[in-house]
Amino acid sequence: MSIISWIILGVIAGFLGSKIVNKSGQGILLDIVLGIVGAIVGGVIFSAFGASGVTGLNIYSLIVAVIGAVVVLWAYHQFSGRRAL
Repeated sequence: MSIISWIILGVIAGFLGSKIVNKSGQGILLDIVLGIVGAIVGGVIFSAFGASGVTGLNIYSLIVAVIGAVVVLWAYHQFSGRRAL
């Protein structure tokens, strides 16, 4: 995937993950960063269970990235002292 695809996937996954975890976004820059990290983490999690990770800019990859973003955001809130509402 190109860097533009990762950024687009990261923005969408970070935004959706933020809405799932605490109903409000973290800010566009943090949403992008956590979304991209979430896509990587989601790919690792899915690969550990024998499924394919992020395969491109498609719905399956978005689902993987959102699941990873939720995990990353949950960990972010645990370590930063913020709690989900």
